Amino acid sequence: MAKFELKLPKMGESVAEATVTNWLKNVGDRIEMDEAVLEIATDKVDSEVPSEVAGTLVEILFKTDDVVQVGQTIAIIETEGGAVAAEAPKAEAVAAPVAEVAKTVEAAKEVAAPADFSASDKFFSPLVKNIAKEEGISLAELESIQGTGKDGRVNKEDILNYIKNRGSQPVAAAPVAAPVASTPAPAAQAAPVSVNGGDEIVEMDRMRKLISKYMVESVQTSAHVQSFIEVDVTNIVKWRDKVKNTFEKREGEKLTFTPIFMEAVAKALRDFPGMNISVDGDFIIKRKNINLGMAAALPNGNLIVPVIKNADQLNLVGMAKAVNDLGNRAKAGKLKPDDTQGGTYTVTNVGTFGSVFGTPIINQPQVGILALGAIRKVPAVIETPEGDFIGIRQKMFLSHSYDHRVVDGALGGSFVKRVADYLEAWDINRDI
Repeated sequence: MAKFELKLPKMGESVAEATVTNWLKNVGDRIEMDEAVLEIATDKVDSEVPSEVAGTLVEILFKTDDVVQVGQTIAIIETEGGAVAAEAPKAEAVAAPVAEVAKTVEAAKEVAAPADFSASDKFFSPLVKNIAKEEGISLAELESIQGTGKDGRVNKEDILNYIKNRGSQPVAAAPVAAPVASTPAPAAQAAPVSVNGGDEIVEMDRMRKLISKYMVESVQTSAHVQSFIEVDVTNIVKWRDKVKNTFEKREGEKLTFTPIFMEAVAKALRDFPGMNISVDGDFIIKRKNINLGMAAALPNGNLIVPVIKNADQLNLVGMAKAVNDLGNRAKAGKLKPDDTQGGTYTVTNVGTFGSVFGTPIINQPQVGILALGAIRKVPAVIETPEGDFIGIRQKMFLSHSYDHRVVDGALGGSFVKRVADYLEAWDINRDI
């Protein structure tokens, strides 16, 4: 018999840790190769960890809600014979495996124990928390570090400089940051909520807590301002009605309005690269790639934003396939962490629920988000060489929220106007 260490796999460029949300297998259960053993959650998506081998689960090293680092051993699977060649030498040592497993458990607990940084009102990136754990920095110490990042956040350089000068740091340094840490406390103490006898109290699930946190942080970070524009999409509606059946037969994909709008947004971002940026403190990051986030509602009522990478390089067929793939996998809970990383601009379709327009909240650290309103038949003035007359047209509103710290009205308004121009200029005879 050989023992195989199931490790938390790498889940994306910026994902350093995950939370165990549910064990699908118990100790003693038989596991097949590629069968899911547990469910995990990052700050973006939920996913499953499959087994790389067939065998029996003999040890679980982390409990539900424990935080695990990428590459850490999370379970031990016993395999039959020499099924795992790489692990065979370990089986030769009789007493060693038991001792090693015990050490792994203790090490895991040590790493997981300081993961109470979530108790802080301050935001710390996974990288900063990892460094703090490795260096044995307490929550009080971490909160005392003066951050130079966005909104005074502690970045990698800040914590490394603190560690470098840790021995010479005066004890009085901690109180300097104390007022900053305690200042948000009164704001966090909202007015007391009265609860009546018939009311039901339900705790937010993990994803809803994260969404709540990110939304509040975004409003506190960006100076939100909106521009609205009405768009005549009559030609788009007629064109789609004409080609959608042919498209579905040929491609095996439904053609919705979303990829059409995403194509127009990608073109406009190429025309106005000042909207395809991020803010980091006093610095502006000009993004090379145009990666469109696509806000998607989940069956449980939560929200997730998968990303279409290099959207400006896709034709309409490619865009339709990308939109359908990400949308279907989002609803099925099959998104990977990489699917939600790297967005440079976001689009949300509030029209799906009948909303005419909205004021969406920016997806940090981006600087803009576009809400697509419902398409409606409305009476409109139509200009012709023979004069003006009233006709029935298909119209919608585009609602553009942007960060006034770095995007002024001229840029924000010109961008959404360019999106509208692309949509209104749609060629009703376009081939697909």
